[in-house]
Amino acid sequence: MNPGKILLYGSILLLVACGPTTKITKSWTDPSFTPSAAQSFKKILVMGLLKDESTRRIAEDKMVKAFKNVTAVQSYSYLQPVDTIESVVEDKLKKDGFDGVVIMRLANVDKSVSYVPGTGYGGWYGYRYSSPGYYQEDKTFYVETNIYSLPSNKLLWSGTTESLNPDKLDRVVDDIISALRGQLQKEKLIK
Repeated sequence: MNPGKILLYGSILLLVACGPTTKITKSWTDPSFTPSAAQSFKKILVMGLLKDESTRRIAEDKMVKAFKNVTAVQSYSYLQPVDTIESVVEDKLKKDGFDGVVIMRLANVDKSVSYVPGTGYGGWYGYRYSSPGYYQEDKTFYVETNIYSLPSNKLLWSGTTESLNPDKLDRVVDDIISALRGQLQKEKLIK
């Protein structure tokens, strides 16, 4: 194989490897959730039910920034540690003008092992470059995001994203938000 083709194939493999690793695996929409219902939200509470406080705050801050034309509030700045009774929290939210809640939570982490084959090629002159194959552990994170209506007290939309081997929290949260936005736009629930 000539060096030009090797470079071309290597570039293609690199682009595929660097492609998005977060995608929507499933979503559900309540039939009453229409584009006009989605645009009617005025104030929403954003909750990141994640493993630790710093992760939660990063996720909630990023989700709040993603909302346009609606007031979004992080749960860490609104809810208090004593706010544990659902009905009391719901009444407090309604009294303070909230009409929606968005909850993001880590649903599952799957671990698997995959084999990465070695590489090698030979030139016309017999030179051979190779690297050995190896096994790697892959982690797939499943994050569920739900959109609730407080006035109707029901779940309007639910989606699950799958992220393979995320390396940085900031990037994976951005990827999840981007995938969710894309899915909601595809379903014509947001512009």
